[in-house]
Amino acid sequence: MSTSSAIRAGPSISSATWNVAATSCITPSPPGRRPRHLAIVARGPEKLAEFYSGIFDMELFHRDPDGSCFLSDGYLTLALIKHRLDGDTPPGMNHFGFHVADTSGISAALVASGADEPAERFTNRPFAEYRAIDPEGNWFDLSAHGFGGPRPAAEADGE
Repeated sequence: MSTSSAIRAGPSISSATWNVAATSCITPSPPGRRPRHLAIVARGPEKLAEFYSGIFDMELFHRDPDGSCFLSDGYLTLALIKHRLDGDTPPGMNHFGFHVADTSGISAALVASGADEPAERFTNRPFAEYRAIDPEGNWFDLSAHGFGGPRPAAEADGE
């Protein structure tokens, strides 16, 4: 098997290591608390945008002047942030985001859990309103209005 076909096929998972019955009882996130955004710092965001739009039928809905590209499949937005040589942020996973119905309620729950209060994001871009940090230092965003891009059909129809 070639390396590229092994990557596409992925690892095989035996029934001994993956219990389908155990995963069938997972309760979906309640409405208003869903992961909807992923941001990756990329050396070549245009090339990655072509890759993800070509393979996964994602739509480019915004391009920043610096070349950062924003894609969506109608559910998840994928931000491909242009890597800056003068910046401190390395290429790779940067942050993820949750579309929530009530940012103040989620903020209160975070503080009650011992996490820092989410910081308001002052930006002219129409994405997340707050940035929070989990107990291991991973950044995540909270947004009541969403992350831009096309909305899923159920939300667009008001369901």
